[in-house]
Amino acid sequence: MNGLLFFFAVSLALACFCKATLFTNVSQLTKSNYDFVIVGAGAAGSVLANRLTENPSFSVLVIEAGVTNEGVLDIEVPFLAPGNLPMSSVTWNFTTTPQQNLDDRVLTYPRGRVLGGSSSINFMVYTRGSDEEYDRWAKLTENSGWAWENVAQYYFKSSRLVPPVDGRNITGEVNPSDHGNGPILVSVPGMPSEIDDRVFTTSKESGSEFPFSLDWQSGNAVGVGALQSTAGGGVRSSAATAYLQPVLNRTNLDVLIQTTVTRVISNGKSGGKPVFNKVEMAANAASKRFTVTASKEVILSAGSIGTPQILMLSGIGNCTTLKTLDIDCEIDLPDVGEHLQDHPLMSAYFTVDSNNTFDDLLRNATILDAALEQWMSNHSGILANAPGNAIAFLRLPSNDSIFKTFADPTAGPNSPHFEFIFAASDGYGGSVVPQPATGHFLTFQVVVVSPLSRGNLKLNNTDPFDFPIINPNFFDSEFDQAVMVGAVRAARRFVEAAPWKGFVTGLFGVVNSANTDEEIIAASRQSIVTIWHPTSTARMSPKDASFGVTDPDLLVKGAEGLRIVDASIFPVIPAGHPVAAMYIIAERASDLIKNSWA
Repeated sequence: MNGLLFFFAVSLALACFCKATLFTNVSQLTKSNYDFVIVGAGAAGSVLANRLTENPSFSVLVIEAGVTNEGVLDIEVPFLAPGNLPMSSVTWNFTTTPQQNLDDRVLTYPRGRVLGGSSSINFMVYTRGSDEEYDRWAKLTENSGWAWENVAQYYFKSSRLVPPVDGRNITGEVNPSDHGNGPILVSVPGMPSEIDDRVFTTSKESGSEFPFSLDWQSGNAVGVGALQSTAGGGVRSSAATAYLQPVLNRTNLDVLIQTTVTRVISNGKSGGKPVFNKVEMAANAASKRFTVTASKEVILSAGSIGTPQILMLSGIGNCTTLKTLDIDCEIDLPDVGEHLQDHPLMSAYFTVDSNNTFDDLLRNATILDAALEQWMSNHSGILANAPGNAIAFLRLPSNDSIFKTFADPTAGPNSPHFEFIFAASDGYGGSVVPQPATGHFLTFQVVVVSPLSRGNLKLNNTDPFDFPIINPNFFDSEFDQAVMVGAVRAARRFVEAAPWKGFVTGLFGVVNSANTDEEIIAASRQSIVTIWHPTSTARMSPKDASFGVTDPDLLVKGAEGLRIVDASIFPVIPAGHPVAAMYIIAERASDLIKNSWA
């Protein structure tokens, strides 16, 4: 990737030159009181900024720690995201604790630190999940508002299907009626690879084991089908490009970037509850701290890592733990920072008899620079697409022995246990080993999407500029281990089908060198990384429940004037890529907020 270093440096430099509608320093704000102060301009915060300012009588301030997304080439170019964005200047470069179930490896754990948040750096896979996922949320929160029949309107309001970049006929690859008319652009791959037909033919000929899925947004989330990406016209479509940037000219919206929120502050009580209406912030650890006031609500949209950290720094969390750090406890909510869930990913490689994979593109700077030049000319070519063309979401057999020990944790029969992301390369974006200097590969990125393992997040100290202690606790549950073994064996059966004869020539890598269940689990411990899907660290629960952090309206329990809208409130992680669910939540939250202040 060395040929891109110049472009990457230029793009990051451009990111520092912001539009006049963005403030880069708190001193540029013309007022210190707003109706709503939104902390974080990620997938949720950008939606909220757009929808709340539709009411011209509402004044809104959005505070984002990162830079603008504009001019950052590796954000804009769909194919480049997995290679350059993780652990860069546009991410929170978190790391985990040594993972005791992954041979004590410390994992990188990046989150978006840029307008659009992680929607600006993710792999762009778009799956809303099964209808059952939302019905389960409704059951867990004892609130029918989260049932699919009630949130469907927000899915259709958030995204729309657009043609692939090559403009070809996509009949049979997608169902237009499963899509809406919202601002997020969604498309199927514009340059089919030589593995695509093999994937789809294997599915259609397999019978019930690998069923074909026409569209991932149908409500049935099990099957094999074309990957749908948040991209349109050869460019990433993020919360920033779709929701935030189009409304930056609204006079009732201010967006302050390069500024970190250090805590929220209570100012008096109402009905015996502390009222959190002040937000403290600073440019960096050494700079002066400023406060702004929200006359209606402070809304935390800082993500599953940032939101619980801010809550605990503000005295909201486990009082016993907070007191050990000399933090005055305002509200005792022991669930803050607990129940962290994420999807573990690892790559299973196969060698192939082909010269048409992405491997040469990734290892040859001359080829890559030529492709980049084509993209910069007219947003076309291979770089205008995400690096994966097909995916599968599948279930373990109902008679799998693991179900003698564990109840099925999925939301229902239309929800998967594991995922395959097919890549015509050596695992770009999901590999823990360097790319081989020679050879061509097919990769199954294998993901456990129904994990039972639970982790947590704790404060390292009282400095808001120090990263918290993050323990996703991957692979802790025997169920997760059994799903990974079943998925690896399913991947091997998949490539034994007729369409792969003469194409797949062998197994490759530590995972595919394993044979017994124990060997596969041992290899997994050396290979698993995060797929960047942390959720549930401030989970919502029934209104009167003694557990949880927010009620079903996303209001922080025991507080006034404080709401959370981000993936931290998920009661349980969905079996899919969470960004679509996040847009649904943010759209519904916008209506909840508008209605409460009508």
